[in-house]
Amino acid sequence: MYHDKHQIISHYEKAIVFVESLASITEEQWRTSIVPGKWTVAEVIGHLTPWDEFVVKQRLPFLFTEESLPKGPTVEEMNTSAAKDSRAQSKEETIANFIKQRQQLIDALYQIVDEQWRQPFTIGDSELTLSGYFASLVDHDLHHFSQVRKSLRM
Repeated sequence: MYHDKHQIISHYEKAIVFVESLASITEEQWRTSIVPGKWTVAEVIGHLTPWDEFVVKQRLPFLFTEESLPKGPTVEEMNTSAAKDSRAQSKEETIANFIKQRQQLIDALYQIVDEQWRQPFTIGDSELTLSGYFASLVDHDLHHFSQVRKSLRM
């Protein structure tokens, strides 16, 4: 469903609208686990920001060059750090950071020429296309947004 550049950009624009809508939830809702023993809404939203930044700064600039990709962080370390940051930030700060970084990602995607969208590249042992790479990131968003909606009964 989300395989073409414009569909993916559209998803990211809608994601900003969704996260902006969370400004209206209470602080208690923001700080409550989406499911007992799991992250809070704050942590779920907050963990997306450093991954967007990673894609913008450590993936996109290197994908169609001769330079090797910078080593990625471990998922657990990045997520733990992002969750901790989200617990320390205000709701407004977390939402603003998400919007700012997501907009940078959208802006970067607009700069990619259509021919590159299906051009294969390699990350580690995996051969991917931008289409496939971003489709999996969109699925990740949708998974978490569904969890948030369900926990907030939206």
